[in-house]
Amino acid sequence: MKAMIYISASLILCSAAQAQEVVSVQGGSYSNSSGFIDFTIGEVVIATGTNGTQDITQGFHQTNWNFLGVKDHNPDYTASVFPNPSEEVLNIQASKHKNVKYTLYDAMGKNVAKGDLAGELTTIPVAALAPGKYFLALNSGDSKLKVFKLIKNQ
Repeated sequence: MKAMIYISASLILCSAAQAQEVVSVQGGSYSNSSGFIDFTIGEVVIATGTNGTQDITQGFHQTNWNFLGVKDHNPDYTASVFPNPSEEVLNIQASKHKNVKYTLYDAMGKNVAKGDLAGELTTIPVAALAPGKYFLALNSGDSKLKVFKLIKNQ
């Protein structure tokens, strides 16, 4: 009889609990005057939303890393990088190329190539680079212009 009372009381207490708890080895919380966000690493995705420029994934661990894209620090400056993904060469096409430098970083942030834009079309050999994810930053002096996210295939 005591066992039945304990089981019944346990069930009632468990059903009354409304909080969820996730035990995670990584994550955190950030807040400011306009909102807050809590996140964990190591869970599965349940929903993703976008407004066209920013993405937010609700739920759990993102299994796919979206690495392609452009960080536009100067909307008035136009440049394109192709092909992406790349295998042999990477082309930078920019009408304004004077005093513009490029820097290619690997996914760990290591500088793997740098130089000046040579003209409207600058070609960078990438065949010797390991397959993976890279960033290409275009800068003019101390001013950031654009950062491209790239993939290097075999």
